[in-house]
Amino acid sequence: MRVLGIDPGYAIVGYGIVDYHGGKYSAVDYGAITTEAGIPFSQRLQYIYNELVAVIIKHDPDEMAIERLYFQNNQKTAIDVAQARGVILLAAQMNNLSISEYTPLQVKSAVTGFGQAKKPQVMEMTRRLLKLEKIPRPDDTADALAMAICHAQCSGTKLRNMLNRF
Repeated sequence: MRVLGIDPGYAIVGYGIVDYHGGKYSAVDYGAITTEAGIPFSQRLQYIYNELVAVIIKHDPDEMAIERLYFQNNQKTAIDVAQARGVILLAAQMNNLSISEYTPLQVKSAVTGFGQAKKPQVMEMTRRLLKLEKIPRPDDTADALAMAICHAQCSGTKLRNMLNRF
């Protein structure tokens, strides 16, 4: 199974492509789609869409996993992230990817076995599972790889059904 993990945002969209076969993970590609603050927001959204479609076409993932939005204190930021997330979902839908959503708690539980793990613990476990020399940067990229691992770990299992209750 090839999974595209996404950490949504409008300034930085982290992505990670992970292959999962026989209980083993391998990183295929990872990076970040970044947009400039000074350009109109609609152009930023278009750029995210176009760049993500290019990643999807290049790597042909089977499925996409994305962070489920949760309430943030800054409503403008939450709305802008939600809009970016919408174009990300559209890119996946237009390319016939099945889409699964996970909360940060679900990702922490799946990747480290501990739902209260701190971000550095999740990033280090992601690095180890993918046998990478160093933790990918920016953090959004590491988060996207963790998202892909979470989906691969949980896909089609009782664990996924349990995590979806949160």
